[in-house]
Amino acid sequence: MLEQFPSHVTIYEVGPRDGLQNEARPIATSDKIAMIDALTATGLERIEITSFVNPKWIPQLADATEVARGIHRKDGVVYSCLVPNKKGLEKALDAGMKEVAVFLSASETHNKKNVNKTIAETLTAFEEVIDPAREAGVRVRAYVSTVYGCPYEGKVDPAKVVALVGELRKRGVYQISLGDTIGVATPLQVKSVLEQVIAVAPLAELAVHFHDTRGTALANVLVAVGMGIATVDSAVGGLGGCPYAPGASGNLATEDVVYMLEGMGIETGVDLDALVACAAKLSAVVGHEMPSKYTKAALGARSKSATRITAA
Repeated sequence: MLEQFPSHVTIYEVGPRDGLQNEARPIATSDKIAMIDALTATGLERIEITSFVNPKWIPQLADATEVARGIHRKDGVVYSCLVPNKKGLEKALDAGMKEVAVFLSASETHNKKNVNKTIAETLTAFEEVIDPAREAGVRVRAYVSTVYGCPYEGKVDPAKVVALVGELRKRGVYQISLGDTIGVATPLQVKSVLEQVIAVAPLAELAVHFHDTRGTALANVLVAVGMGIATVDSAVGGLGGCPYAPGASGNLATEDVVYMLEGMGIETGVDLDALVACAAKLSAVVGHEMPSKYTKAALGARSKSATRITAA
């Protein structure tokens, strides 16, 4: 099922939420708004801007309402947010969100530690989010974490993933993002799991979300896109460290995946230079260098060029 490459791939930018939530340095609300506005200007079609969770869980995103109300929304761009429960949904709707996302794990242990519920209990809790959201005219996306491996249980049975995809589709989510939460997936493993998932769900309802903890994220994206999946989650600059591997890279960098896809003739609609400029500004905001390989190369080349001009 390889080499069914789509002509266009949608990048689902998760930097403002999944990227920033792991940052130790407090990020000002104004900086988050500026970040999202800058990402909007790059041509990205979908941006996950925050999470309406209890601030005790994720203090970094305690200003979700202020961020959602403060950004400059552009027609044609979908802005989404994560919601864990009914209360989170109510806050998201009040802030004017038109798309929300729910989340659970394919691993029972990870799900229990992450949301303090069993998988079955989490699916039941979704009834207070998915149906009310849809009734309000808001689309619901779903994340399935630890698809390829769990920090507590090790390898995850693909049958569990397939079963969850089926359950989530029954509940009315429009898209399911399959996540490699700890960055352990390898290309042939991705191919095997996706073949089983694609047998029960249309390609248009699937997305992939790879972490680059062990350097395999781009290779895994190549396999997924080659199988026809046309939505890829990533974070500007590669923001978002892996909590189970301190110091390791987290999310796949948006610049890296855009460079690869555009170089293959697959359109993303994203201005790569604008994305690099955004990542460079963010580096100063978060106080550390961005993991993105493309951004490092682009900024390095510009620095050398400037040095040559000065010397001349």
